[in-house]
Amino acid sequence: MQTTFTEEQLKDPGVARANEILRSCVHCGFCTATCPTYQVLGDELDSPRGRIYLIKDMLENDRPADAKTVKHIDRCLSCLACMTTCPSGVHYMHLVDHARAHIEKTYRRPWHDRALRWILAKVIPYPGRFRLALLGAKMARPFARLLPDARLRAMVAMAPKQVPPVSRNDDPQSFPAGGERRMRVALMTGCAQKALNTDINDATIRLLTRLGCEVVVARGAGCCGALTHHMGKVGDSHASAAANIRAWMAEKEAAGLDAIVINTSGCGTTVKDYGHMFRNDPLADEAAEVAALACDVSELLQRLPPGGTAPEPLRVAYHAACSLQHGQKVTAAPKALLKAAGFEVVEPADPHLCCGSAGTYNLLQPEISAELKRRKIETLEARRPDVIAAGNIGCMIQIGTGTGIPVVHTVELLDWAAGGPRPRGLAGRI
Repeated sequence: MQTTFTEEQLKDPGVARANEILRSCVHCGFCTATCPTYQVLGDELDSPRGRIYLIKDMLENDRPADAKTVKHIDRCLSCLACMTTCPSGVHYMHLVDHARAHIEKTYRRPWHDRALRWILAKVIPYPGRFRLALLGAKMARPFARLLPDARLRAMVAMAPKQVPPVSRNDDPQSFPAGGERRMRVALMTGCAQKALNTDINDATIRLLTRLGCEVVVARGAGCCGALTHHMGKVGDSHASAAANIRAWMAEKEAAGLDAIVINTSGCGTTVKDYGHMFRNDPLADEAAEVAALACDVSELLQRLPPGGTAPEPLRVAYHAACSLQHGQKVTAAPKALLKAAGFEVVEPADPHLCCGSAGTYNLLQPEISAELKRRKIETLEARRPDVIAAGNIGCMIQIGTGTGIPVVHTVELLDWAAGGPRPRGLAGRI
């Protein structure tokens, strides 16, 4: 794609990166075949190629974002299926993230949109606040139909039936390896996950220590910054990321780290991109080092196979989270680990398509999200599984609110097979 940025514009590192990405696009349209929003809406501007044209026009002309551009960029899930499909290697993620930052800086949204986005940014990344919000949403559920905004109804629907008690395992501390220590790893405990489902971190700690890992929860680490990053709130997202970088580097310098383990793939995609996010920052070297240490829990478990045998002969439908399969290119490891543990593993049709969760997307774009959820659940249920496994809390909540089939994290099943407790998420299964 030909671009016409001026030399002055290209002095901005963000614009220079956008220019590189735009020039790599050859207009082939392969991305439209795997874009969930294009499949649902059928509008060229709701495909990656269409959004690329909108972004190019906005950035080249150095103009504030307009309502049309904002509408179509807001509809993007950032599922990154287009990056998997693209034969030219267009790094759409960096381009759309830059566009969102430009929108946040130059476009004034209606007051109710600003208010909702402010609330999401100030609540979800903070487990204590988010837990209180979930309790409030749970109490509001009987009155959900009376709420005037579909986005508010979606927020109420997201709240689990039971908000789990706080797990003290999420506090800063170190868990010794069982037996001889083979590795020392930091566990990213996340933010929303600590309020929505405490079993995932607990299972991860049990499994890793059993396999000879000393597991440390670093003091000062928290939200990865993904939520605010994808809302274009650069200051907030970089502050969260910087806190993590400093916390993990302090652990590395104090006693060494072999890996930073992440069991929420949406977070993993962002942490692995810290090197790019901070490429022009004094923390650049440390950010790159953290990004290199980051790995999904399934990646680490391939290096330390957990073994074990499935206590029950379950048919597991594996849902591939977009952030794991497209963002991190981790596709085979979770399925291979489940099969090695003795579970029967099946996949739904069109496993590359998004379930519609996508961070806060299901709260900001509830209609499109609901249609994607319907399609995903239909394909999962068609495989008649006993349980659905996923590697991302957002997907688990999204799918779990639309099906009676239990939904658990992959690591919970692996922990169970290796001697841990039966996942509580299976309690409803007869």
